[in-house]
Amino acid sequence: MRSVRQILRDFDIRPEKRLGQSFLVDLSVMEKIVDIADIRREETVVEIGSGLGIMTAMIADRAGQVTAVEVDRKLIPILRERLEGHGNVELIQKDILEYDFLPKKGESPDQKVKIVGNIPYSISSPILFHILENRKKISAAVLMMQKEVADRLCAVPGTKAYGIPSVLFGLHTRISRELTVAPECFYPKPQVTSSVVKISIFEEPPFPVLDQSLFTLLVKTAFAKRRKTLFNNLKSRDWQGHDYKNLQHLLEKLGIGEMRRAEELSIQQFAELSNALSEI
Repeated sequence: MRSVRQILRDFDIRPEKRLGQSFLVDLSVMEKIVDIADIRREETVVEIGSGLGIMTAMIADRAGQVTAVEVDRKLIPILRERLEGHGNVELIQKDILEYDFLPKKGESPDQKVKIVGNIPYSISSPILFHILENRKKISAAVLMMQKEVADRLCAVPGTKAYGIPSVLFGLHTRISRELTVAPECFYPKPQVTSSVVKISIFEEPPFPVLDQSLFTLLVKTAFAKRRKTLFNNLKSRDWQGHDYKNLQHLLEKLGIGEMRRAEELSIQQFAELSNALSEI
């Protein structure tokens, strides 16, 4: 098998900074990612950023169907050539943020996809929240990302990394950190260490939420200014037309002191507060 650098030389391809391109060159890491994804023959896998198609071919050897989504138009001819022998691969030239994850024609409307990808660090947050918004169509995701982003996803209450992603993903998913990947495993070499995480999506959240939009707004408002107390952040917004006195009473009723900060609250406490606000 030709190396990533050799393929790039053969096709005269130079990684583009504007796309945040950094090609994974370590085949053993690719194999570990595919193993972590635990792909089954009946499953459909959506790959984010197929690059040169090396890991795509590994996925195709295990999956029933692969949708390879690649934004870089100049890589499409390479992917077509390299994946020609894999009849179960559909190649799509598109920004993953515009991909809707809907079942394909002939598939059951209840069928869910599994996602695998090395996501560009510059747009990792939009991609992650795009996946979260489409969670009803997704069973799990195995993603390579900047270690700091993985830290925020996996963070627990009371830690510096705990914030909006920790709470919103924590309500709907179980996240495990699977691998730490050194910069030397990429070309060009990034300035940061990477992590591979597995995101398993719950059928139903462990803590019921009456109004998902209100829950999301509450979490974003609570963490808007981290140096402020939870109460001071929340009182800046009109909650269902009720004043800050009602908010004080509600926090007291839930056992949340006025001086508490957002990073001290558990996901369950955010859910309880959201539900209480929706019932006012």
